[in-house]
Amino acid sequence: MHRGWHGAGRGGRGPGRGGWQQADLPGADDAAAWLQGRLPDDWFTAAPEVTVDREEIVIVGELPPVEGEFADTEAGRADRAAAIAGRISRFRESTREERIEIARQAEHRYQRKVAWGARIGDEVELFTVASVPVMTRLRQPERIVLDTLVDSGVARSRSDALAWAVRLVGQHADEWLGELREAMARVDELRTKGPGASDD
Repeated sequence: MHRGWHGAGRGGRGPGRGGWQQADLPGADDAAAWLQGRLPDDWFTAAPEVTVDREEIVIVGELPPVEGEFADTEAGRADRAAAIAGRISRFRESTREERIEIARQAEHRYQRKVAWGARIGDEVELFTVASVPVMTRLRQPERIVLDTLVDSGVARSRSDALAWAVRLVGQHADEWLGELREAMARVDELRTKGPGASDD
């Protein structure tokens, strides 16, 4: 089972304004193991992928593949996608009440929100994700990047890490950014010449 915890364990405290108090979170190194023991054995074909950051625990489990053969045509691929969507929807509805209870227990234990998802092959659907009022509501993978920079000492905080990442992109994307600015300038110039532009 995969564990994506990127933070040191801390003593717990209840939720504060805008979410859990980041400075006092309990450790979540055992979250994947706890969930493996807590989840029903027949939900997923293997141990789910469990990724943890300071706000959220995301649980993504593999469902059995859809049965039947689908032609390698546009219509066949559309039918397969519809079958996968239906299977994931069925799992989501049939497990809703138990998932809510498991999430409640996990949130009490780890003081983080819990999100669920399901995978069939390469198709992944997340049911719920935390609306985190920090760092312009970044999703968990982006937050983990920032937390890794903080934990490694590259940055002092998420704000510093975000600034560091922006500087790094700027250094390595000067040519692309220059072309983008030129394109934006051309768009502005075309706007001034458009049918709606007023003549001086």
